[in-house]
Amino acid sequence: TKYCSSLIRQHLFELIDFQWKLGMAVSSDSCRSLKYPYVAVLLKVADHSGQIKNKSFEMTIPQFQNFYRQFKEIAAIIETV
Repeated sequence: TKYCSSLIRQHLFELIDFQWKLGMAVSSDSCRSLKYPYVAVLLKVADHSGQIKNKSFEMTIPQFQNFYRQFKEIAAIIETV
């Protein structure tokens, strides 16, 4: 119903944009050679008032693979609705 979706929307962010890139950390202050792959994610979201905010974070490759699997599960469920 309209009321329920309006109520849910008041408490959640609306996803406006999703960007990701694969990166490789090659060195740091404490390590000369890391060769550490990661996925950097940038989300653009709108809060309940419509204000747009950017949220960014990094994930290891296994974390990103799990994230991807969860999105596939969500998509499969949505297709049945």
